[in-house]
Parts: sequence; C-alpha cells; structure tokens
Amino acid sequence: MADGVRQVGVRGDYSADKSFQFALDVVLKGEALGFDITLIAERLLGPDLEAWMLTAALAARTKTIQIMPAIYPGMITPQLAAKMGATLDRITGGRFVINVVNGWYQKEFELFSNDGWIASSEARYNHMSGFVRVLKGLWTEDHFPFSGEFFRADDATLPQKPVRLPHPPIYTASRTDSGKDVIAEHCDLWFVNYQADYRRFDESFAMIRKDVSDLAQRAKELGRTLAFGMSAHISCADTLAEAQACADELERYGQRDRVSSTAARGLGACLVGTPDLIAKRMRQYEEIGIGLFLLNFHPMLSGIDNFAKHVLPLLPPIGASAKPAKAP
Repeated sequence: MADGVRQVGVRGDYSADKSFQFALDVVLKGEALGFDITLIAERLLGPDLEAWMLTAALAARTKTIQIMPAIYPGMITPQLAAKMGATLDRITGGRFVINVVNGWYQKEFELFSNDGWIASSEARYNHMSGFVRVLKGLWTEDHFPFSGEFFRADDATLPQKPVRLPHPPIYTASRTDSGKDVIAEHCDLWFVNYQADYRRFDESFAMIRKDVSDLAQRAKELGRTLAFGMSAHISCADTLAEAQACADELERYGQRDRVSSTAARGLGACLVGTPDLIAKRMRQYEEIGIGLFLLNFHPMLSGIDNFAKHVLPLLPPIGASAKPAKAP
C-alpha cells in the first residue's frame, strides 16, 4: 500500500503456519481413528505454538476428541485459568481437560513468569496445591473464599461454569512424595513415572505397580478414587530388532539437550517391539489400573496409522479392560 498509508507485511511466506497444520492433521487423524484425547504440551521456550491458543484453534476444528492443554501454575493466575478453562469447556461441549505441570525449566519461569521460579520442590507443590484448589473452587462453587500462601480469592465467583460436572478433569504427574500427596487430594488422574530405559520392562513394571498401589491408597484415605495414565513413545515394527533400532535413534536424539530428552524419555514405558509384544504389555499395564495411554510416535502420522492397523486390533478398546487400581 502506498500514498502515505503504512505498509503491512508478514515475515516470509506464511499463508498457513506449518506447525499448526501438522498439529491439526495429527489430531484429525487421531479423532477419525477413534482416539479419545490429545495432550497439547506447553513449551514456552521451544519452537511450539502456545498451548492454549493452539487448543482453542484445534477445538474449533474437531468434534469428538478431548483436548488437554498443559499449564504451569504461576505463569498465569488460577482465576484466569479457571475462566479460560470454563470457556474452552463450553465451546467444546465438555471436551476440555487440563494438565497441570509443575515445571522444571527454571529459565522458562524466569522469563515467562517475571522471575517467578520457586527453587524448593516442596514449595512448588504447595504452590500447585493452591492453584488447583482455586481452579476447582471457581468451577464448582458460586462464592468461593480462599486465602493461601500463594493465592487469594475473596468471595470469588465465576458466572459461567464449565459444562462438565463436577468440573473438567485435572491430570498431572509428580515424582516427589509431597507432590503425590497433592495429587491424591486434589487431582483426578496421575501419569505414572518410569525409568528412561526401554530395555528394563520387568523392573519398570514392578515400580509402576507399586506406585499405582501407593497413590490409590493415599486417595482412598482421603475418600477419593484416583485414575492412572501413562505417557509413552511407541516404537512398533515387524521385528524386535527394527523397533529397537528406531528406539536407539530416538535415544541419540534425546542426548542433545534436556528439552530433547523429554521426547526420548517416553521410551521408558517399554512399548518397543512387535505389535504382539506392545499389545501384551499394554494389557499388563491395564491389569494394574492404567486406563489412559497418551501415545507418541515417530514419524507421528505414519506411526498412528501403523499402531491403528497392527496393534489396536489386538486390544479391546483402550481402557475397557482396565481394572480400578486397588489400595493394598
């Protein structure tokens, strides 16, 4: 535009953002194949699009799949998160789930929370506890008073409540003991922890079974029932050697830096092998109470197709055979 009118342009040729299109392709394929839920990870210092903005965009283009954005307590207030979550739940007809991530990347907190990093792990979980209590209070109560160490709400109200009752599910993970207490008291699903080595299934399985039993008991003592999930990277091939070669390649990628290692860590679920072996291990996990599998593949689109074609026929609907985790 000329004649004294300011010109408007874009950086390069971006008729459509490639990362958004890829995310949309993956989620639509998963929805078409009958997958129930997708996680939108929040990596504020990575090349990813912002999780909640991406969630809103995907919500408008999907119909049945639940969409679960991650959130770091303290990056935004729980009051605003409650309003945003209720909005997403309403516009999706009850398809919103929230993944509360306590965070580990100090540099991310220093930049995006205005230097709000909390060094103490126990204090971070106290912070998370207050965050979740405010979320649930605003979602379920007409007038909610709260005064805690980190957050305050004086007779707060949220006029537009979520569609889902009693509130949208709150999923999270923790490796610390204090964090597990918070989860048992306030959250709905815990993502199990495991060692980052796909070669140690028996050892990892025993640890997961013990942890599930422990969390189930903590929740039971509080009069609650907790669900359990697993985030896993699938490496599926016609032969065990081929599947392990792909897993080894991802492990090498994960050695680049700590952010890259998060992708490789999913191999520790030990879902590496032939379709029969992967299906067998998933059934074993379901037997001890794992009712949700969040699966990653590489390459993603062809991996989803491969899993749907070769592994799903060997399984009942995911979660259908999962037994409630029993406290000892």
